[in-house]
Amino acid sequence: MTPVLRLENVTKRYGQTVAVDDVSFRAEPGRLFGLLGPNGAGKTSTIRMVTFITTPDVGTITLGDEPVGPGTQRRMGYLPEERGLYRKLKVEEQLVYLAQLKGMPERDAKAAVTRWLERFDASDWAGKKTEELSKGQQQKVQFVATMVHDPSLVILDEPFSGLDPINADLLVEVIGELREDGKTVLFASHRMESVEALCDDLCLMAGGRVVLEGPLREVKRRFGRDTVSVEFVGDGAWLSVLEGADAVRVLNRTEGRAELRLTGAKPRDVLEAALAGSSEVDRFEVHEPPLAEIFRQAVQGSEVQGSPPEASRTASGTALPIEP
Repeated sequence: MTPVLRLENVTKRYGQTVAVDDVSFRAEPGRLFGLLGPNGAGKTSTIRMVTFITTPDVGTITLGDEPVGPGTQRRMGYLPEERGLYRKLKVEEQLVYLAQLKGMPERDAKAAVTRWLERFDASDWAGKKTEELSKGQQQKVQFVATMVHDPSLVILDEPFSGLDPINADLLVEVIGELREDGKTVLFASHRMESVEALCDDLCLMAGGRVVLEGPLREVKRRFGRDTVSVEFVGDGAWLSVLEGADAVRVLNRTEGRAELRLTGAKPRDVLEAALAGSSEVDRFEVHEPPLAEIFRQAVQGSEVQGSPPEASRTASGTALPIEP
């Protein structure tokens, strides 16, 4: 059975800077867990502790019933944001080598590498050196290195970096297969739209702290249906009128489309303004706010309660920029 990943009251300091501040969450098998936050939120520091690259100053991290350590590292697959392939080695050669470091016999490693390269339409790269590949191709090879030893915990840090839309779709498909296979998948990103599209559960971090955590659907319901999406034909001058009256806040706006947060108006007010100010309204929908807006509200709420989340705290309480 695939183990649960648990973090309990984890804190990590670099000198006087608190990079991860009393963080707790659990990632379940068969569910995609999103670790979300802007650069400097503490995501990378958290992942380094999960992978036993560093250790917590306070708190515990377990994979199943076992504290993370050398024994759990072989059961993990880690795709770091900063790539780590050997530029001069051939693709197959280094993938087999990396699989053997995880304990795979050479014969099994070669067979697994062949299967994964075929899965990514990359069999003809096997004899090429990494430096001969494009950034997107290297990203696919790095993903194969993450998966080749069949890990039970898969950690993906910004996995879509460098991928074109077609290859990003392929990676989404493979990630879905990992979920179906019952893997525990930790997906770290500052790209809200990727997390919203893929994840079952999430943990929003800012300044080293957890500002929001739980199943994605539950988190979104918690913030209510106060967002309106409109598609229309016209110049959209009516939007400026509503925003000027503090009736709405425009979250996103492109030609013929807008996403609004209701700050004083009711949905009917927006619909009537759109009908009056446009030659045609093609779509009007009231829904929960996008994850980016939820994060914004959650961070603002935590600012009211304590020190600014965009900075971590020193032991004396002084705000400092956090290390990644």
